[in-house]
Amino acid sequence: MKKPVTSRKSQTDWKRVDALKDHKIDISDIPEVTPEMFARAIVRRGLKPVARKRQLTLRVDSNVLEWYKRQGPGYQTRINSLLRAYMEEHLRKND
Repeated sequence: MKKPVTSRKSQTDWKRVDALKDHKIDISDIPEVTPEMFARAIVRRGLKPVARKRQLTLRVDSNVLEWYKRQGPGYQTRINSLLRAYMEEHLRKND
């Protein structure tokens, strides 16, 4: 069986894009970057890379999971933060 093509040739007219002047580019739909956004930014130059997360299957009570999901997007990150805080507290106590 033949492998399906996963990449297609770009249909972008790159010559036209390259010839486009900066002042002709419409940036009206891009939100303005505020000073508060810069204040929260993290520059990682020269620092160790952030450890990658690993996927796992975890069984939790359904009402616990539903409660986290009701808190809105990012519930997995909040669960991870809570587990990290618990781990760090136990590491601190054992030192």
